[in-house]
Amino acid sequence: MAVRFVSPYVMRAVRLSEYGGPDVLQVEEVDRPEPETGELLVEVEAAGVNPVDTYFRDGSYESVGPPFTPGVDVAGTVAATGEDVETFTEGDRVYGTGIGNGAYQGSYAEYATVPTDRVVALPDSVDASEAGAAGVVGVTAWRALIDHADLEPAEACLVHGGSGGVGHAAVQVADAVSARVLTTASEQYHDALAELGADVVLDYGREDLADAVREASDGGVDAILDHRLDDYLQFDADVAAQGGRVVGIGENSPDPAFTNDGAARSKDVSYQFMSMFNTPDLRVPLRGVAHLMETDRLTIEIDRSYDLADAAQAQRDVMNESVFGKLVIEP
Repeated sequence: MAVRFVSPYVMRAVRLSEYGGPDVLQVEEVDRPEPETGELLVEVEAAGVNPVDTYFRDGSYESVGPPFTPGVDVAGTVAATGEDVETFTEGDRVYGTGIGNGAYQGSYAEYATVPTDRVVALPDSVDASEAGAAGVVGVTAWRALIDHADLEPAEACLVHGGSGGVGHAAVQVADAVSARVLTTASEQYHDALAELGADVVLDYGREDLADAVREASDGGVDAILDHRLDDYLQFDADVAAQGGRVVGIGENSPDPAFTNDGAARSKDVSYQFMSMFNTPDLRVPLRGVAHLMETDRLTIEIDRSYDLADAAQAQRDVMNESVFGKLVIEP
């Protein structure tokens, strides 16, 4: 039987040549990229699967047009360094985020080029799969609660959708601050969220949810992380404490609205809408998240993992399946 020779300078990567549904994602053999000035070549051990990956795939977010490899989260080992790289050497473990938006080689591949300002050192004790899935969700949770909400010990914090990627990370970040953590989720995830640090877990479908949140927070919550502003913008105002801070990270419909903004004005509730991609220096929250993982105060739950050949299914699942924590691709 003939043996096929594979060049060490060729790799497998998921590529898309046009915008579209998940089926546009195909595994190809391509030239292994070379790191340019200020970049690392990372041998990918794990790449998180995020909803934002699907937005780049279908053209909702147009940064650089096809063809490109998707994947914004990465963890792995430095295989080579470009010029002017002094902080990393070959063999270093790293993890990071914000790479595969068309501007750089994405992480759904055996190797990816990564600018050094988008990765940090990965502690030896931290599992690569967890780290590969930690970037978007960990940085978003950190930026929302630490940077924008200024969450302090003993404050009441409500995390909508605690079983999701950002949600389950945010529950743990809030707990690490010693806040009183309230979250919502389907009943099947209540026990798991309590183990991650939630003090109160409520079924998001209950009719008296607002009353339950106010009762559990002694009258109102100080900080709220909202991933569905079109559903909860008014709810947030209704359950916020005096001077409450709401951080919005997403919505299903781009036209959220109040039915009674007086509920917010009467309590001087502040709203901050954010995108992780606007983080001034990604390395700051990445280091914070790495520290929490190293000290066992943050665990990224991996619901399931996929091979490169199953990237299309992974992107279907991240949008359509009930997932506790994260999905990850392991090349």
